[in-house]
Amino acid sequence: METIIQILARELNQNPQYVENVVSLLDEGSTIPFIARYRKELHGSMDDTILRELEDRLQYLRNLEKRREEVKGAIEGQGKLTEALASAIDGAATLAEVEDLYRPYKPKRRTRATIAREKGLDPLAELLYAQMPDCPDPLEAAAGYVDPEKGVETAEDALQGAADIIAETVSDDAAVRKTLREFILRRGEAVAAAAGEEDSVYRLYYDFRQSVARMQGHQVLAINRGEREGFLRVSVSADREEALILLRRAVVRPGTKAAAFIRAAVEDAYDRLLYPSLEREVRNMLTDEASEGAIHNFALNLRPLLMQPPVKGCVTMGLDPGYRMGCKVAVVDGTGKVLDTTVVYPTHGERQREACIETLTKLIHRHGVTRVAIGNGTASRETEQMTVELLRRAGGGASYMVVSEAGASVYSASKLASEEFPEYDVNLRSAVSIARRLQDPLAELVKIDPKAIGVGQYQHDMPQKRLDEALSGVVEDCVNSVGVDVNTASPSLLQRVSGLNAATAKNLVKYREENGAFTSRKQILKVPKLGPKAFEQCAGFLRVPESKTALDNTAVHPESYAAAEKLLSLTGHTLSDVSAGKLGDLDGQIKDAGAERLAEACGIGVPTLLDVAKELQKPGRDPRDELPPPMLRTDVMEIKDLRPGMVLTGTVRNVIDFGVFVDIGVHQDGLVHISQISKGKFLKHPSEAVSVGDIVKVAVLEVDEKKKRISLSMKQAT
Repeated sequence: METIIQILARELNQNPQYVENVVSLLDEGSTIPFIARYRKELHGSMDDTILRELEDRLQYLRNLEKRREEVKGAIEGQGKLTEALASAIDGAATLAEVEDLYRPYKPKRRTRATIAREKGLDPLAELLYAQMPDCPDPLEAAAGYVDPEKGVETAEDALQGAADIIAETVSDDAAVRKTLREFILRRGEAVAAAAGEEDSVYRLYYDFRQSVARMQGHQVLAINRGEREGFLRVSVSADREEALILLRRAVVRPGTKAAAFIRAAVEDAYDRLLYPSLEREVRNMLTDEASEGAIHNFALNLRPLLMQPPVKGCVTMGLDPGYRMGCKVAVVDGTGKVLDTTVVYPTHGERQREACIETLTKLIHRHGVTRVAIGNGTASRETEQMTVELLRRAGGGASYMVVSEAGASVYSASKLASEEFPEYDVNLRSAVSIARRLQDPLAELVKIDPKAIGVGQYQHDMPQKRLDEALSGVVEDCVNSVGVDVNTASPSLLQRVSGLNAATAKNLVKYREENGAFTSRKQILKVPKLGPKAFEQCAGFLRVPESKTALDNTAVHPESYAAAEKLLSLTGHTLSDVSAGKLGDLDGQIKDAGAERLAEACGIGVPTLLDVAKELQKPGRDPRDELPPPMLRTDVMEIKDLRPGMVLTGTVRNVIDFGVFVDIGVHQDGLVHISQISKGKFLKHPSEAVSVGDIVKVAVLEVDEKKKRISLSMKQAT
């Protein structure tokens, strides 16, 4: 039998030794970002996605192993564990297979079969179910089990009890269940119908049939929600006669005297026990698969959203639009520090709009505002139109961008926001958050529950623990791939750093406040409750720009400092050259000298050598700077301005199963259906071609101004 290491190696197509090394590192408490970045020699440079898949699968296989032992122990406690059964349990590849094998031995509530057993009808059921050639006629056999004291008044009563026992036995048979489950998955249909006369967003599913095998994840989640909200009746249908043929073939022995009796018991088992149970199982399987797909899609969208290039060093004005409560305004400096706040009312009439422009113009000139971030919620369109006029009158070349305000209201009312901005009103906090989202999306969005960021489908229908784990993993990977300035980062950002948690992040900030800025990485070890193991995990991801040692402001881990200095020495450089950016063509020197020879001389592996060299050439680099910059605007369009055939540039806001939503600057995102994404290439999923944050060219196909629907095409824009 394969070991867990062998299974993981086969499934992930990885070297078993690398897999074993990763498992050991995980068991020692190492985090995925640390393993991915600083232990490449031990795992063959697997990326964080594969490592997280390995971690998830490892947990499943360990749970499976634990459940196997629990089941064998429970059956052995009943004195019914045979070598064959133990072997079958050990060989079960999934939790579902283990549960199927355990089913006959699982304690049950009182059923028709258990009542029949209490009446002593087990031997009769076993005799008839064996269907031996010399088996007597069922009615004759049943006559010997009539016992009025036990409630068996007639032979027919005995037969009915035996039939109930046989029906449950067939229903509990693991092989039978597997055969029928596969049949339903292969040949069954998902069916949805209207539960009443009322129109709803689920009208597409009021008369819906689709092969179970071809059900899309978004369809499964939609009909589940429609059923839960009372608009749909949902079922799984399968050809009963075909299923019964499979069942009879597995159970009934033609030609025996008991064959007709067993056939009737089998039909009862199918109708009363097997099919209802398997229908629930199949629907649960579809839901689990759809949920995993949706979680994967959410994570896929979240990563590029968090990794959007920051608009650094600009004094930024954040506008949180609104009607009744007005537009909340916050001006922050290039580091995100709040300089000014106010509330204006651009939607309360022409006089108020003019007053708004006058007030904001003064703020722009007073603080040197060069960027404006507008939240995309209520009254965003009117605020955007006002902003275009504001920037025209203010002059100075300022530009604006509409940013997602998803989760801003949740954050502004949170305990975290009240601790960060105790002097500001809840509404003004959201304006600050919107401004900072433009300056550094990652640093601001980590303060918000990832589910509230709004780049997925049906996130509230997902298994919340699994969703939280997946999204937290994405946030952790993004934060650590960028790195964190230990002297300016918020506790929210720091707690996402490998090896740190909420408590150590707060301790670090408190130490910083009491002792001043950190001046070296070594000083981090003085933070209370941040021990050597936590330091090992976090040190490489924390940047110390104020340090006299250039290496403290790179992703070079302290454990590799000696190797970095040796590399510099061997290539004729010093640490001063690193700070001054005078390393020249270090990559060329490494290639000429031989990476393996240099790595051996430095006492590290080649992957680590190349990573160190990359960092030495760009100390303090931000990987987000290498991505296309966000699209800033100075003018505004409306949906009424759109015409079929127009080619526009937009930003991808969401990627879902059936298409892509693109912001083209008219407040209402347009949909590019999956069929309109790529010319001449079949896509299984839109994420194969685009990601959230991508700048794309689109052609307008159709505009429904009344319903606010815009149909776009990417392939017709090229």
